[in-house]
Amino acid sequence: MQSLGSFERDPRIFGQLATAEAHELAGAFEARSLAKAQHLARQGDPDGKEYILLSGKMVSLIGDAEGREVCVGFYVGPCVITPNLARTAGATSLVSLRAETDGRAASVDAAVLLDLMRGSPAIEAWGNAVLRAELARKTSREWSLAALKAKERLEWFRSCYPDHETLFNHGQISSFLGMTPVTLSRLRNPGGE
Repeated sequence: MQSLGSFERDPRIFGQLATAEAHELAGAFEARSLAKAQHLARQGDPDGKEYILLSGKMVSLIGDAEGREVCVGFYVGPCVITPNLARTAGATSLVSLRAETDGRAASVDAAVLLDLMRGSPAIEAWGNAVLRAELARKTSREWSLAALKAKERLEWFRSCYPDHETLFNHGQISSFLGMTPVTLSRLRNPGGE
């Protein structure tokens, strides 16, 4: 497997893991290049992997039978992608993970990562922290969709995802926030009509 080099020392990925554990964990991942619009996973397809986005931008999408998509997640590398446990059911992907720019990603079989976690309390703590952080993000988004008005949802988004308005497609941002692109445009430019 390809060594991932300096990324194993990046706290945005492996947090506060000691060098030995980070090296062991990074060594299990295999890195590859991604082209814009390439998928790491597709909704409805088998998916038994864990992913790290090393560079580039990616979105998590849920589509319907008519081809409409709703954005449910944003990733800017380097970062850990939503854990397999939280984005699959019965080893089938519930979402599509699509690159929005060229970049690099790394993957490992979820079962291999689980074995590493069982063999190392530090790696287990890292994996559990990644899952807790993802569940907190999902809960925060669900709460904002249910409890906040459109303008407040945009303010919430700006506080939780600084700079994402300049990094991602506004159609994706509006779907993530549960509003139309027109509503988002009006909220972003209140005096522009």
